[in-house]
Amino acid sequence: MNKPYAIFDQNAVYFITMTVVDWIDVFTRREYKYEVVDGLNYCIANKGLELYAWCLMTNHLHLLAIVKEPLRMSDFVRDFKRHVSNKIIMSLEEEYVESRRKWILDRMRFRGSQIGSDRTYRFWESGNHAIEIHTPKFFEQKFHYIHQNPVEAMIVEEEEQYLFSSARDYAGIKGLVKVSLY
Repeated sequence: MNKPYAIFDQNAVYFITMTVVDWIDVFTRREYKYEVVDGLNYCIANKGLELYAWCLMTNHLHLLAIVKEPLRMSDFVRDFKRHVSNKIIMSLEEEYVESRRKWILDRMRFRGSQIGSDRTYRFWESGNHAIEIHTPKFFEQKFHYIHQNPVEAMIVEEEEQYLFSSARDYAGIKGLVKVSLY
């Protein structure tokens, strides 16, 4: 039986959604957003990631991407999620700038206790809602969906106004992450 949203072809183009546990709005702080930006740029430079579109919302991240051989999409997702979660949890444990810090850590600790591993915290929901892109039409649909997320959430009026998205790159404005324009 095939698992829905599983990564089978490690070097195909995928629409991926990574969601914070319980949809906690972690990415409201600048520092945490930049952990994602830095992580994506590192993976582009070092992990074979080719990113066509991305958008970071307050509690989830959308990507439209491929990982070039001999590297694998599953490895990128695992390493990226681990890196970002470790950095943000360490920051939450050590710094007191987040007013919801205790609540966030308690919630992530509770979710970590449910998975039966030696991890103290669980930052990301399991899985990554990976959907393989098979047609140009489906690519376009997901591409526009990603960029419309902050517009639909009424954060901005125009998609290129949102700083944490590749819509800026497609509007001719230098973005924060090195994307491969298609």
